[in-house]
Amino acid sequence: MASLPSVMPKPRRGEPPAERVDRLGWIAGTCVESFGVRIGIRSNEARILERLTPHLPPAWKPSRSAVVDRLFSLWVDPGARGSRRPARLYAGRCCLARTTDLGEALAILESEIRQTVAAESRRRVFVHAGVVGWRGRAIVIPGRSRSGKTTLVAELVKAGADYYSDEFAVLDARGRVFPFPKPLSIRGPGGCDLHARRRTAEDLGGVSGRRPLKVGLVALAHHRPGSTWRPSQLSAGRAVLELLAHTVPARLRPEASLEALEHAVENALVLRGKRGEAEETARQLLDRLDTV
Repeated sequence: MASLPSVMPKPRRGEPPAERVDRLGWIAGTCVESFGVRIGIRSNEARILERLTPHLPPAWKPSRSAVVDRLFSLWVDPGARGSRRPARLYAGRCCLARTTDLGEALAILESEIRQTVAAESRRRVFVHAGVVGWRGRAIVIPGRSRSGKTTLVAELVKAGADYYSDEFAVLDARGRVFPFPKPLSIRGPGGCDLHARRRTAEDLGGVSGRRPLKVGLVALAHHRPGSTWRPSQLSAGRAVLELLAHTVPARLRPEASLEALEHAVENALVLRGKRGEAEETARQLLDRLDTV
């Protein structure tokens, strides 16, 4: 894994000034890049940078430029020690969080960085979806937070599918899906965020995919306890509309988004319906893709 460069990031020209935030005494910084988006992070404590690596997005690499597309600033109370430290997180001049838990601040930073990459990448189109690979083709499961996609992705991985993502389907202009293998965030009983666990594909007995795949199956499968998976098949046009609702840059880059989605579904089976238990639905999806 690449090491973090030690460089104080600078916002790109034209960004609104943030004099009040700039005066907080930043002494250390770093710049990384993910899918063409340059991210800068600075702190008033150099040791904080040592904790950043697990919170960076998949496929990150050191940035060659100190000028960044988005600048995050993490201030921690210099008089406190341990994880229970007052902290403030800024994006530009906007305060994103004030917390007494440094771990919480880092978790928010991690999420905000991923959302920034998804929104601002010019090289890829990010769709809110879980993704696995099965025998050379991708299964894409669109859905917002708490739609059950992570649970279904986990069961697919346990059943032998390659893990690609539980958050984004990352598409190129040809509609191919690229890996975005962040650790799966598996919530506790009843969907509790407080007791959520981070699990890698290897923790589940699986592996992460490495190469881009064409989409073989799109499953619009919203979890409803007690339901049985009896989906209807959608046309390509209807499928694009359904996926567009989950596409991060749909308003910022509508033409690029539509092109990627159209290519993604052109040879894919698209199913929509309510599902019950994830383990049973996972087996049904793999069996269905084998027949396409």
